Amino acid sequence: MAKFKIKKGDLVQVITGAKAERGGDRGKQGKVLRVFPESNRVLVEGINRITKHTKVGQSERGTKTGGIETVEAPIHISNVAVVDPSTKKPTKVGYRIETVERDGRNREVRIRVAKSSGKDLA
Repeated sequence: MAKFKIKKGDLVQVITGAKAERGGDRGKQGKVLRVFPESNRVLVEGINRITKHTKVGQSERGTKTGGIETVEAPIHISNVAVVDPSTKKPTKVGYRIETVERDGRNREVRIRVAKSSGKDLA
């Protein structure tokens, strides 16, 4: 299993596929809702929306359930890039090692950094 540089809550931009004027998602930005490491995919808010048909049924109160829903589908992790917080453009992600004092001991901690500006990523 690979180590991913994209985490839940990151702001990402779609870098491949059809442009928005042709009905695609390239260039759109959204927040990562979930990461699926076993299939190398991420679920991004507002990206790769599909129409899902669910069977009509009834709940205990008698209200009808089901119908047509629009939900996000996972997109491959190679098709998105993390957005730099300062420039709002896609960037590569690197790591910086800092020494932090915890419980009276110094520990080395890896911090994710946007390569283009050097700003920390949450």
